[in-house]
Amino acid sequence: MPAAPTAAGAHRWVGVPPAERRAERRRLLVEAAFELLGTEGDAATTVRAVCGATRLNPRYFYESFADRDALLVAVYDQQVAELGALLAARLADVGDDEEAFTRTGVETVVRFVAEDPRRARVLYTEALGNEALARRRLTTLHDVGLALTELGRERHGPPPPGETIGLVAAPMLVGGLTETIVAWLDGHLDVTLDQLVADTTALFTATTAATRQITARRRSS
Repeated sequence: MPAAPTAAGAHRWVGVPPAERRAERRRLLVEAAFELLGTEGDAATTVRAVCGATRLNPRYFYESFADRDALLVAVYDQQVAELGALLAARLADVGDDEEAFTRTGVETVVRFVAEDPRRARVLYTEALGNEALARRRLTTLHDVGLALTELGRERHGPPPPGETIGLVAAPMLVGGLTETIVAWLDGHLDVTLDQLVADTTALFTATTAATRQITARRRSS
């Protein structure tokens, strides 16, 4: 059981400017919630447990978060932001090779969750069972789909007026990758990480090529 917050813990903030205190307390709360949510799950990630783990008085919790759901969403957002930054850095070094670009993106996502089971649980498992996280997950998947669509425009040019297949393909690919990773993490796909990346890359590449072919055919008809 986590230790209860003590008055002595307040001394750690002596000499620290107020804004820095709040930022550090928020960081501690998010870090503790990530550990709890990623190892013990939603039910165990209570305000009391998080405050106990950080040795913070509950009033400091409400200094940063309106309620427990707000904290859980912050944990989810942090993992999404870390993955997004990692993706941006790795994709920036790929160049124009379409298959290498896709493989790097897929492999980055798969390895990110495979290397730390807490990440997978926060982003996938627990995000399905908590209403606030489920809503955030849907919003995030939508945003990723839009980003993928915009990326396609940047790399291949805008589609003809009225063409919508790219808009349909993006959420299909993003949602499909998510469910594939969940199935793999749960042990329902008996493939290695490398094979998962190779097969998913091939499917992504084929779908992207098919989308462009359909667009070209419709344009010429």
